[in-house]
Amino acid sequence: MPYSLKNRLVIGIASSALFDLTESDAFFVENGEEDYRLYQDERIGETLEPGDAFPFIKGLLGLNDLRPGDPVVEVIVLSKNDPSTGLRLLRSVEAHKLSISRAVFTQGKAPVEYIEAFDMSLFLSGNRKDVDAATALGFPAGHVLPSTAKYDENDPALRVAFDFDGVLGGDESERVFKESADLAEYQKHETENVDRALDPGPLKNLLEDLNMIQELELARKTDEPDYGVRLRVSLITARSAPAHERAVRSLRDWGVTVNDAFFLGGIEKSKVLEVLHPHIFFDDQTTHLVPSSSFVAGVHVPYGVANQVIKQPSLKPNHLAPNESLTTGSRTTTDGSEEE
Repeated sequence: MPYSLKNRLVIGIASSALFDLTESDAFFVENGEEDYRLYQDERIGETLEPGDAFPFIKGLLGLNDLRPGDPVVEVIVLSKNDPSTGLRLLRSVEAHKLSISRAVFTQGKAPVEYIEAFDMSLFLSGNRKDVDAATALGFPAGHVLPSTAKYDENDPALRVAFDFDGVLGGDESERVFKESADLAEYQKHETENVDRALDPGPLKNLLEDLNMIQELELARKTDEPDYGVRLRVSLITARSAPAHERAVRSLRDWGVTVNDAFFLGGIEKSKVLEVLHPHIFFDDQTTHLVPSSSFVAGVHVPYGVANQVIKQPSLKPNHLAPNESLTTGSRTTTDGSEEE
Protein backbone atom coordinates (compact mmCIF):
# COMPACT_ATOMS: atom_id res chain seq x y z
CA MET A 1 0.00 0.00 0.00
CA PRO A 2 1.46 3.44 -0.96
CA TYR A 3 2.75 5.69 1.81
CA SER A 4 0.20 8.45 2.34
CA LEU A 5 1.14 12.04 3.15
CA LYS A 6 -2.37 12.86 4.33
CA ASN A 7 -2.91 13.82 7.98
CA ARG A 8 0.73 14.88 8.32
CA LEU A 9 2.65 18.13 8.38
CA VAL A 10 4.82 17.94 5.25
CA ILE A 11 7.71 20.34 4.79
CA GLY A 12 10.07 20.60 1.85
CA ILE A 13 13.53 21.92 2.62
CA ALA A 14 16.48 22.84 0.44
CA SER A 15 19.93 21.89 1.62
CA SER A 16 20.74 25.62 1.73
CA ALA A 17 18.30 25.99 4.64
CA LEU A 18 19.12 22.74 6.43
CA PHE A 19 22.93 22.92 6.35
CA ASP A 20 25.69 25.52 6.28
CA LEU A 21 26.94 25.38 2.68
CA THR A 22 29.12 28.48 2.66
CA GLU A 23 32.29 26.56 1.80
CA SER A 24 30.63 24.25 -0.73
CA ASP A 25 28.98 27.08 -2.62
CA ALA A 26 32.14 29.15 -2.74
CA PHE A 27 33.92 26.16 -4.30
CA PHE A 28 31.13 25.67 -6.85
CA VAL A 29 31.18 29.31 -7.92
CA GLU A 30 34.94 29.29 -8.36
CA ASN A 31 35.43 25.86 -9.95
CA GLY A 32 32.23 24.79 -11.71
CA GLU A 33 30.02 21.71 -11.66
CA GLU A 34 32.48 18.96 -12.60
CA ASP A 35 35.08 19.90 -10.00
CA TYR A 36 32.28 20.45 -7.49
CA ARG A 37 31.12 16.86 -7.97
CA LEU A 38 34.65 15.60 -7.25
CA TYR A 39 34.90 17.98 -4.28
CA GLN A 40 31.78 16.47 -2.72
CA ASP A 41 32.84 12.89 -3.46
CA GLU A 42 36.16 13.48 -1.68
CA ARG A 43 34.30 14.87 1.34
CA ILE A 44 31.38 12.48 1.44
CA GLY A 45 32.33 11.40 4.97
CA GLU A 46 32.61 14.97 6.26
CA THR A 47 29.35 15.91 7.96
CA LEU A 48 27.87 19.26 6.99
CA GLU A 49 27.28 21.71 9.83
CA PRO A 50 23.72 22.72 10.78
CA GLY A 51 22.17 25.58 8.84
CA ASP A 52 19.77 28.32 9.90
CA ALA A 53 16.59 26.20 9.73
CA PHE A 54 18.19 23.13 11.33
CA PRO A 55 16.90 23.74 14.91
CA PHE A 56 13.34 24.21 13.64
CA ILE A 57 13.44 21.03 11.55
CA LYS A 58 15.05 19.00 14.33
CA GLY A 59 12.42 20.20 16.79
CA LEU A 60 9.59 19.31 14.45
CA LEU A 61 10.93 15.83 13.77
CA GLY A 62 11.25 15.28 17.51
CA LEU A 63 7.46 15.54 17.74
CA ASN A 64 7.06 12.31 15.77
CA ASP A 65 7.11 10.39 19.05
CA LEU A 66 3.53 11.61 19.50
CA ARG A 67 2.43 9.03 16.95
CA PRO A 68 4.95 6.15 16.98
CA GLY A 69 5.08 4.23 13.71
CA ASP A 70 2.92 6.84 11.98
CA PRO A 71 4.96 10.09 11.79
CA VAL A 72 2.97 13.28 12.15
CA VAL A 73 5.83 15.27 10.56
CA GLU A 74 7.38 14.44 7.20
CA VAL A 75 10.37 16.44 5.96
CA ILE A 76 11.44 15.97 2.34
CA VAL A 77 14.65 17.37 0.89
CA LEU A 78 14.13 19.31 -2.36
CA SER A 79 17.53 19.93 -3.91
CA LYS A 80 19.01 21.21 -7.18
CA ASN A 81 21.94 18.87 -6.69
CA ASP A 82 22.24 15.82 -8.87
CA PRO A 83 21.85 12.46 -7.10
CA SER A 84 25.63 12.00 -6.91
CA THR A 85 26.46 15.28 -5.19
CA GLY A 86 23.39 14.78 -3.00
CA LEU A 87 25.00 11.77 -1.32
CA ARG A 88 26.97 13.93 1.11
CA LEU A 89 23.77 15.73 2.03
CA LEU A 90 21.96 12.50 2.93
CA ARG A 91 25.02 11.22 4.79
CA SER A 92 24.92 14.41 6.85
CA VAL A 93 21.20 13.94 7.54
CA GLU A 94 22.00 10.48 8.88
CA ALA A 95 24.98 11.71 10.91
CA HIS A 96 22.80 14.31 12.62
CA LYS A 97 20.21 11.62 13.37
CA LEU A 98 17.43 13.44 11.54
CA SER A 99 14.55 11.17 10.58
CA ILE A 100 14.52 12.30 6.95
CA SER A 101 14.45 9.50 4.40
CA ARG A 102 12.88 11.12 1.33
CA ALA A 103 14.60 13.45 -1.11
CA VAL A 104 14.21 14.92 -4.59
CA PHE A 105 17.31 15.82 -6.63
CA THR A 106 16.82 17.79 -9.85
CA GLN A 107 20.22 18.62 -11.32
CA GLY A 108 20.43 22.38 -11.77
CA LYS A 109 16.65 22.85 -11.90
CA ALA A 110 14.55 24.31 -9.10
CA PRO A 111 12.32 21.46 -7.86
CA VAL A 112 9.55 23.80 -6.68
CA GLU A 113 6.85 22.33 -8.93
CA TYR A 114 6.90 19.21 -6.74
CA ILE A 115 5.68 21.13 -3.69
CA GLU A 116 2.07 20.45 -4.64
CA ALA A 117 2.75 16.82 -5.57
CA PHE A 118 3.86 16.16 -1.99
CA ASP A 119 1.06 18.21 -0.39
CA MET A 120 3.59 20.44 1.40
CA SER A 121 2.49 23.15 3.82
CA LEU A 122 5.85 24.88 3.52
CA PHE A 123 8.98 25.02 1.38
CA LEU A 124 12.11 26.51 2.97
CA SER A 125 15.23 27.56 1.09
CA GLY A 126 18.25 29.81 1.51
CA ASN A 127 17.88 30.75 -2.15
CA ARG A 128 15.57 33.71 -2.73
CA LYS A 129 15.08 32.97 -6.43
CA ASP A 130 13.76 29.48 -5.70
CA VAL A 131 11.41 30.86 -3.04
CA ASP A 132 10.15 33.49 -5.50
CA ALA A 133 9.59 30.76 -8.09
CA ALA A 134 7.56 28.70 -5.62
CA THR A 135 5.54 31.75 -4.53
CA ALA A 136 4.83 32.66 -8.16
CA LEU A 137 3.34 29.19 -8.63
CA GLY A 138 1.05 29.79 -5.67
CA PHE A 139 2.88 27.60 -3.16
CA PRO A 140 3.71 28.40 0.50
CA ALA A 141 7.40 29.22 0.65
CA GLY A 142 9.89 31.11 2.78
CA HIS A 143 13.41 32.45 2.31
CA VAL A 144 15.56 31.51 5.31
CA LEU A 145 17.76 34.48 6.13
CA PRO A 146 21.29 34.26 7.55
CA SER A 147 21.22 34.12 11.34
CA THR A 148 23.65 33.75 14.21
CA ALA A 149 20.96 32.64 16.67
CA LYS A 150 21.90 29.87 19.10
CA TYR A 151 19.52 27.30 20.57
CA ASP A 152 19.86 24.75 23.34
CA GLU A 153 20.21 21.39 21.59
CA ASN A 154 18.92 19.57 24.68
CA ASP A 155 15.76 21.65 24.98
CA PRO A 156 12.79 19.66 23.58
CA ALA A 157 10.63 22.80 23.27
CA LEU A 158 9.75 24.16 19.85
CA ARG A 159 8.61 27.78 19.48
CA VAL A 160 7.13 28.98 16.20
CA ALA A 161 6.13 32.60 15.58
CA PHE A 162 4.16 34.21 12.75
CA ASP A 163 3.40 37.68 11.52
CA PHE A 164 -0.24 38.06 10.50
CA ASP A 165 -0.89 40.15 7.37
CA GLY A 166 0.75 38.63 4.29
CA VAL A 167 1.74 35.51 6.23
CA LEU A 168 -1.17 33.85 8.03
CA GLY A 169 -3.68 36.20 6.45
CA GLY A 170 -3.98 37.76 3.02
CA ASP A 171 -2.78 41.27 2.26
CA GLU A 172 -6.15 43.07 1.94
CA SER A 173 -5.60 45.18 5.05
CA GLU A 174 -1.98 45.86 4.16
CA ARG A 175 -3.13 47.19 0.80
CA VAL A 176 -5.64 49.51 2.46
CA PHE A 177 -2.96 50.87 4.76
CA LYS A 178 -0.44 51.41 1.97
CA GLU A 179 -2.93 52.96 -0.43
CA SER A 180 -4.40 55.33 2.15
CA ALA A 181 -1.16 56.03 4.04
CA ASP A 182 -3.48 56.95 6.88
CA LEU A 183 -3.62 54.97 10.11
CA ALA A 184 -7.08 56.34 10.96
CA GLU A 185 -8.45 55.23 7.58
CA TYR A 186 -6.92 51.80 8.04
CA GLN A 187 -8.41 51.45 11.54
CA LYS A 188 -11.80 52.56 10.19
CA HIS A 189 -11.64 49.89 7.44
CA GLU A 190 -10.75 47.15 9.91
CA THR A 191 -13.50 48.17 12.32
CA GLU A 192 -16.13 48.26 9.58
CA ASN A 193 -15.03 44.80 8.37
CA VAL A 194 -14.42 43.21 11.76
CA ASP A 195 -17.03 40.48 11.14
CA ARG A 196 -15.63 39.55 7.72
CA ALA A 197 -12.69 37.17 7.91
CA LEU A 198 -9.67 37.96 5.79
CA ASP A 199 -8.71 35.53 3.05
CA PRO A 200 -6.14 32.99 4.29
CA GLY A 201 -2.52 33.83 3.63
CA PRO A 202 0.31 31.57 2.41
CA LEU A 203 1.03 29.92 5.78
CA LYS A 204 -2.49 29.39 7.11
CA ASN A 205 -2.27 25.67 6.23
CA LEU A 206 1.03 25.40 8.11
CA LEU A 207 -0.61 26.80 11.24
CA GLU A 208 -3.46 24.34 10.76
CA ASP A 209 -1.01 21.45 10.68
CA LEU A 210 0.81 22.77 13.76
CA ASN A 211 -2.56 22.89 15.55
CA MET A 212 -3.06 19.23 14.60
CA ILE A 213 0.21 18.41 16.38
CA GLN A 214 -0.85 20.49 19.39
CA GLU A 215 -4.06 18.45 19.62
CA LEU A 216 -1.94 15.30 19.82
CA GLU A 217 0.07 16.89 22.61
CA LEU A 218 -3.08 17.78 24.53
CA ALA A 219 -4.30 14.19 24.18
CA ARG A 220 -0.93 12.96 25.49
CA LYS A 221 -1.18 15.42 28.38
CA THR A 222 -4.61 14.05 29.26
CA ASP A 223 -3.27 10.49 29.35
CA GLU A 224 0.03 11.44 30.99
CA PRO A 225 -0.39 14.46 33.34
CA ASP A 226 3.38 14.77 33.78
CA TYR A 227 3.94 15.18 30.03
CA GLY A 228 5.54 18.53 29.17
CA VAL A 229 3.97 20.21 26.15
CA ARG A 230 6.68 21.12 23.65
CA LEU A 231 5.11 23.03 20.75
CA ARG A 232 4.06 26.66 21.29
CA VAL A 233 2.79 28.96 18.54
CA SER A 234 2.80 32.75 18.73
CA LEU A 235 1.42 35.64 16.69
CA ILE A 236 3.53 38.81 16.51
CA THR A 237 1.91 41.60 14.54
CA ALA A 238 2.09 45.35 14.13
CA ARG A 239 -1.70 45.47 14.50
CA SER A 240 -3.12 47.07 17.63
CA ALA A 241 -6.60 47.80 18.98
CA PRO A 242 -9.09 48.10 17.35
CA ALA A 243 -7.55 46.33 14.32
CA HIS A 244 -6.52 43.39 16.50
CA GLU A 245 -10.09 42.09 16.63
CA ARG A 246 -10.30 41.29 12.93
CA ALA A 247 -7.12 39.23 13.13
CA VAL A 248 -8.46 37.23 16.08
CA ARG A 249 -11.83 36.70 14.41
CA SER A 250 -10.16 35.62 11.17
CA LEU A 251 -8.11 32.97 12.96
CA ARG A 252 -11.26 31.71 14.65
CA ASP A 253 -13.22 31.59 11.39
CA TRP A 254 -10.39 29.65 9.72
CA GLY A 255 -10.48 27.12 12.55
CA VAL A 256 -6.93 27.78 13.74
CA THR A 257 -5.46 29.15 16.94
CA VAL A 258 -2.27 30.46 18.57
CA ASN A 259 -1.01 30.29 22.15
CA ASP A 260 0.26 33.86 22.36
CA ALA A 261 -0.63 37.05 20.52
CA PHE A 262 1.41 40.26 20.57
CA PHE A 263 -0.37 43.30 19.09
CA LEU A 264 2.50 45.76 19.00
CA GLY A 265 1.13 48.80 17.17
CA GLY A 266 4.50 49.89 15.83
CA ILE A 267 6.73 48.71 18.69
CA GLU A 268 9.78 47.00 17.22
CA LYS A 269 9.13 43.27 16.93
CA SER A 270 12.72 42.41 17.83
CA LYS A 271 12.03 43.43 21.43
CA VAL A 272 9.47 40.62 21.75
CA LEU A 273 11.45 38.17 19.64
CA GLU A 274 14.53 38.49 21.84
CA VAL A 275 12.51 37.42 24.88
CA LEU A 276 10.36 34.80 23.15
CA HIS A 277 13.37 33.39 21.25
CA PRO A 278 11.36 31.34 18.73
CA HIS A 279 13.13 28.70 16.69
CA ILE A 280 11.65 30.32 13.59
CA PHE A 281 9.77 33.53 12.80
CA PHE A 282 7.85 34.13 9.57
CA ASP A 283 7.30 37.69 8.33
CA ASP A 284 6.52 39.24 4.95
CA GLN A 285 8.96 42.12 5.49
CA THR A 286 12.69 41.80 6.02
CA THR A 287 12.70 45.05 8.01
CA HIS A 288 11.19 43.04 10.88
CA LEU A 289 13.61 40.13 10.45
CA VAL A 290 17.06 41.62 10.01
CA PRO A 291 17.17 43.39 13.43
CA SER A 292 16.49 40.02 15.09
CA SER A 293 18.99 37.93 13.14
CA SER A 294 21.38 37.51 16.08
CA PHE A 295 18.78 35.74 18.24
CA VAL A 296 16.09 34.40 15.88
CA ALA A 297 16.08 32.31 12.71
CA GLY A 298 14.01 34.54 10.44
CA VAL A 299 12.09 33.52 7.32
CA HIS A 300 10.96 36.06 4.75
CA VAL A 301 7.65 35.19 3.09
CA PRO A 302 7.73 37.18 -0.20
CA TYR A 303 3.98 37.48 -0.60
CA GLY A 304 1.55 40.34 -0.85
CA VAL A 305 1.67 44.06 -1.54
CA ALA A 306 4.62 44.52 0.84
CA ASN A 307 6.64 42.58 -1.74
CA GLN A 308 5.41 44.56 -4.75
CA VAL A 309 2.75 42.17 -5.93
CA ILE A 310 0.85 43.85 -8.73
CA LYS A 311 -2.04 41.44 -9.05
CA GLN A 312 -3.24 38.29 -7.34
CA PRO A 313 -5.55 36.02 -9.38
CA SER A 314 -8.06 33.71 -7.71
CA LEU A 315 -6.61 31.12 -5.34
CA LYS A 316 -5.73 27.58 -6.31
CA PRO A 317 -7.17 24.87 -4.03
CA ASN A 318 -5.20 24.81 -0.76
CA HIS A 319 -2.66 27.25 -2.16
CA LEU A 320 -2.31 30.93 -3.00
CA ALA A 321 -2.59 32.85 -6.19
CA PRO A 322 0.59 33.40 -8.21
CA ASN A 323 2.44 36.64 -7.61
CA GLU A 324 3.16 38.47 -10.82
CA SER A 325 5.91 40.78 -9.61
CA LEU A 326 8.31 40.06 -6.77
CA THR A 327 11.36 41.72 -5.34
CA THR A 328 14.51 39.69 -5.87
CA GLY A 329 17.76 38.97 -4.11
CA SER A 330 19.33 35.94 -2.47
CA ARG A 331 22.23 34.96 -0.32
CA THR A 332 23.94 32.87 -3.00
CA THR A 333 22.56 31.54 -6.27
CA THR A 334 24.55 28.90 -8.11
CA ASP A 335 23.21 26.36 -10.55
CA GLY A 336 23.51 22.86 -9.24
CA SER A 337 25.29 23.54 -5.98
CA GLU A 338 23.89 22.61 -2.57
CA GLU A 339 22.98 26.25 -1.94
CA GLU A 340 20.19 25.68 -4.43
